[in-house]
Amino acid sequence: MTDFSTPCSRKLPERRRFLRTLAALMVGGLLNASAPAYAAEAEIRAASIDVSEDQYVLNADISADLTPLLADVVGRGVSLFFVTEFELRSPRWYWFDEEVVSKTVTYRLSYQSLTRQYRLTTGTLHQNFSTVEEAMRTMLRIRNWGVSERSGLRPGRSYNAALRFRLDVAELPKPLQVSAFGRKDWNLGTDWYRWTFVAGRESK
Repeated sequence: MTDFSTPCSRKLPERRRFLRTLAALMVGGLLNASAPAYAAEAEIRAASIDVSEDQYVLNADISADLTPLLADVVGRGVSLFFVTEFELRSPRWYWFDEEVVSKTVTYRLSYQSLTRQYRLTTGTLHQNFSTVEEAMRTMLRIRNWGVSERSGLRPGRSYNAALRFRLDVAELPKPLQVSAFGRKDWNLGTDWYRWTFVAGRESK
């Protein structure tokens, strides 16, 4: 007798685990719109664009903590997706500013129940951490993020830089998206952090 599985059958255990997670969240009151909400606070403390040998790199320090609700959600097996967005514009007195650079990096924060570790994934790379706090610290400390080739910016020219960090609510499962609507403990994110950068110099 040949043992085989179909894509549908392989998805069934995953679907069951997901439904159990949603049920647990509902029993715990996390999907209840009337449950107490704790403000999710986040801010960008510092950001600078530095010159390397062949490119401009971004360094930044972000402060953000998961609310009790978000920490519980990820601990129950629901992945959270975070996005860091960067923009660089060239001011024009006669028209709207010209967009020179627009970059994003997406992180997936998940919990591995078998190893009891938190995993932070970006692209094809991932790291494992013993605590969610360690994973968050790594994600919020941006170092040497290449944002432009040196040839892409004109030396001595002034540019307007902007950076922000946020939880991507659109990546949550649909029932959680509905619960997150209008609730401050779901919408973790910073305001846009803006500064002026002169190409060829370090700017803070």
